[in-house]
Amino acid sequence: MKYFKRPEWFSPQSVLALLIAVSCLLPAHAAVQPLDHIVAVVNDEVITRQELTRRYQEAVQSLSRQNTQLPPREVLEKQLLERMITELALQQHARSTGIRVDPTQIERALQRIAAQNKLDMAGLAAALEKEGQSLDSMRNTLRNEFLIARARERDVDNRISVSDAEIEGYLQTRVQQGVETEYNFAHILVTVPENASPEQIQARRARAEEVLAQLTAGADFAQLSASHSDAPNALQGGAFGWRASGKMPTLFADALKPLQPGQISPLLRSSNGFHILKLNDKRGLDATLSVTQTHARHILIKTNELTSEADARNRLLQLKERIDNGVKFDELARLHSEDASASKGGDLGWINPGDTVPDFEKAMDALQPDEVSAPIQSPFGWHLIQVLERRNQDVTQERQKLLARQAIRERKAEEAFQDWVRQIRDSAYVELRPLN
Repeated sequence: MKYFKRPEWFSPQSVLALLIAVSCLLPAHAAVQPLDHIVAVVNDEVITRQELTRRYQEAVQSLSRQNTQLPPREVLEKQLLERMITELALQQHARSTGIRVDPTQIERALQRIAAQNKLDMAGLAAALEKEGQSLDSMRNTLRNEFLIARARERDVDNRISVSDAEIEGYLQTRVQQGVETEYNFAHILVTVPENASPEQIQARRARAEEVLAQLTAGADFAQLSASHSDAPNALQGGAFGWRASGKMPTLFADALKPLQPGQISPLLRSSNGFHILKLNDKRGLDATLSVTQTHARHILIKTNELTSEADARNRLLQLKERIDNGVKFDELARLHSEDASASKGGDLGWINPGDTVPDFEKAMDALQPDEVSAPIQSPFGWHLIQVLERRNQDVTQERQKLLARQAIRERKAEEAFQDWVRQIRDSAYVELRPLN
């Protein structure tokens, strides 16, 4: 989205007046272009009709790809405008608090998008053009997404803490409940402002109850999500995918527990507003996990301005030759390795699958006990790896604690994020204008 930035003395009215004045100066034979107009003012920036139309067209394409019946245009546009207002308020908050996005990060993201779609940059530009977009509009979208993500990370995620007592309580609850259940569900949210009046609360409740009544009568959940939900995933049918019960608000877990696939929850009330859930499917989670652990050590040579890739590899080839001739691996690691493990003879301890980068793990997994690898490259430099031994280990308890910490963090972060979004949206000055 592009927004007209203006000085404080440059009002939206004066923007329109200027556009009209300029249009009067055009030659009589010039083609008459439809005049864009402002549909919302958010603090000191505006959202235009063209921007809303562009977002509407993107939403129509997205819903069509999902085979979701389109809601009436005026209903969908109203929902989209509210999301655009919230996004713009979040972007303004991020910029006003000093967050900036490095242009190289945006270019790397574009390159990843192109690579994922098996395109080069020219091919990506052509594909975007077919959808009525451009590389510049994609850059702007990515920049705004990065702004909001950075602000969330700083203001929300980094402030979440999980205590050992919370982990123990979570695990104890799981023991009492038995095997944890995982749910595939969708969600409709009707938000309530933070300091809403009783009349506002009642109006939002009535809107949510009307949606619930339509769902009970057999209406399509994805369509009502697109036209009525205030949640970020509204255009994706409100889909959450698979979530473990411990990774969602207790309110949701309790509501989903008695449901059968295809059923709709009653109306739920939280501090954010009113929620309606649809259970798509559910399954149990087996808590037992046994993995093959590898006890390994390594010698690392880092590359830099003084040590080239070829130099690092040749140094390791020389060290491997000495090891093959009987010199102890740990002695050479202490003398030559540039890793923190050098003082321990390069010993990395017991390694679980996924603990190391893929290049290192692939080379390590190919080795037999006592075997030393050829020099292998990773993002950290060049390595010699020696496998000492392997074992099958039940890591259920450690995994349970790790998953418990992750689940509690995700649940807290999601609840805190929704509160944060609502507070920023409620604190923004918003003036709505006629859409037509």
